[in-house]
Amino acid sequence: MILIGRNLSPFVRRVAASLNLLGLPFEQRPLSTVDHKPEIMGFNPLGRVPALVLDDGTVLVDSTAILDALDETAGPGHALVPAAGPQRRAVLQALALGTGATEKAVAAFTERDRRPGGLSWPEQVDRLSAQAAGGLGALESLAAASDAWLCGGRLTQADITAAVALDFCDLVLPGLTAGRFPALAALRDRANAIPAIGETRWRG
Repeated sequence: MILIGRNLSPFVRRVAASLNLLGLPFEQRPLSTVDHKPEIMGFNPLGRVPALVLDDGTVLVDSTAILDALDETAGPGHALVPAAGPQRRAVLQALALGTGATEKAVAAFTERDRRPGGLSWPEQVDRLSAQAAGGLGALESLAAASDAWLCGGRLTQADITAAVALDFCDLVLPGLTAGRFPALAALRDRANAIPAIGETRWRG
């Protein structure tokens, strides 16, 4: 398989970490949506990352769809999202918080740092940042109430996505996260201590 995108993108990174954890071999092409737009559009007409080229040449886009396919490939005994029942719902709810916080952080960073000079909207940056903080705060509550992982005794996709979300926010919105989410930070550190996850951290 071929993973398209850089691990600077939290959505690419959670796919890379999941591939590692599931023991699925892949090649990564670290293409940037800023510098390699035509190449990326050859894989995804939306010009977004990640995209994943399967062994048969099929191209999957959007990290949620990709992760679902990886779980299917790995089988129910290894899938990172439970197949059914209350635990599945708990993981999906935590995932919604993690991906939502990440999306708002990306939008806040884009509004603040990617607009042409003078066109950034500070009030919108504050609004988006507050939404990201709300998602992280909800994950903080889940982490504080758990012994190790967010949704039970084993690591799931919720933990990967939460760890990646906090790392990304630390990188692009450090004023938002500094000292605010200690239980979530501890969970992130546990996740990053697993080489399959920690080795995907963006080093710049």
